[in-house]
Amino acid sequence: MKNVKAEIVAVGTELLLGQIANTNAQWISDELASIGMNVHHHAVVGDNLKRVENQFRVSQERSDVIIITGGLGPTEDDLTREAFQEITRTPIIEHKPSMDKIESFFEERKIAMTPNNRKQARVFAGSDVIENQTGMAPGMMISHEGRTWIFLPGVPREMKRMMRDSVLPYFKKQHGAGSVIKSVMLRFIGIGESTLEHELSDLIKQQTNPTIAPLAQNEGVAIRLTAKADSDDEAAAIINRAKKEILKRTGHYYYGDDDETLTEKVFNLMQKNNLTIGAAESLTGGQFTDKLTSVPGASKVCNGSIVCYDAKVKENVLRVSSDIIKQQGTVSEACALAMAENVRSLLDADIGISFTGVAGPESSEGQSPGTVFIAVHDQSGKRLAEKFNFQGDRQAIRRRTVLKGYELLFKLLN
Repeated sequence: MKNVKAEIVAVGTELLLGQIANTNAQWISDELASIGMNVHHHAVVGDNLKRVENQFRVSQERSDVIIITGGLGPTEDDLTREAFQEITRTPIIEHKPSMDKIESFFEERKIAMTPNNRKQARVFAGSDVIENQTGMAPGMMISHEGRTWIFLPGVPREMKRMMRDSVLPYFKKQHGAGSVIKSVMLRFIGIGESTLEHELSDLIKQQTNPTIAPLAQNEGVAIRLTAKADSDDEAAAIINRAKKEILKRTGHYYYGDDDETLTEKVFNLMQKNNLTIGAAESLTGGQFTDKLTSVPGASKVCNGSIVCYDAKVKENVLRVSSDIIKQQGTVSEACALAMAENVRSLLDADIGISFTGVAGPESSEGQSPGTVFIAVHDQSGKRLAEKFNFQGDRQAIRRRTVLKGYELLFKLLN
């Protein structure tokens, strides 16, 4: 399938409005990659006949295989069939087996079938009809001027069943198993995207197979390695060779692959070393502990947390001295260190971590929004405190503070 160019077009105004995410395209791309088919384009178009027609003309011009999801339902805004008919003049006929199935559905439930449901049984003359095992509207495969068009419902469970049962086997039969495309995400923390790219610039410039792509992520940055080979094992070997070379240079910042999160990595390191943690959270309001307790088995490492938003709670519950609060303020290194040490003791944990600062939008204690202190104190008496100046709105500052806390713990535990 080396020279086959595929395209995925999703039809539906709800996708453009952001009411639902276009997860179908992501899933289909992954499935096509597993059989070595290259997806060159994703497109989304609203429920407008002229715009769908125009998109179909563009797709016909540039792609060998066009997979359409959505627009096959019973309502007036389901216009996928009509748009394809308009540009190809392909007749649309009623598919009796599908119509029988639709009628049986309503009869069995003793529900009156509205006339517009007949629309779901309409297919292109001469197409290969794909039975819908989990819904009503069938799918279709049809060729037009050297291009292969696949029409599938937009409902994910219906689309996925048709892809697995009919479409993927069809491609394998038509084009042969050929090759596979395999990708792995290498995840890094504590290094910026531009610095990571600079460290690997010669590898990126020389890339052929695998390709190397730096990406900014919510948790740090990532490198996507994508290899194409005749088998899964060969693709994995290509990726592993590149991964080994990359980690020689940047392994200090690496924390995991694919879907592994930094929180999970910290949890695993703590569990491996039989360590527990307690948190004192001011500006983060419990978000650090919330992330940790979302990991299954978190009770093995998380003793608890104290949300100490008010200065009186810091003093009366966390036992931060009044002298520190009066002389240096709650947004200070001294306060952060006292919070970390005291929460470790109060919660009988091996490690104490604290977060104090100004999330905004207003300044506090003469400190501008984004000013944050994070401290860590362990059972050996080791103390660490760092000051940060984060940018962004209130929620962004809180999110970055929590992420930085996990980064500090990751470095400490390593």
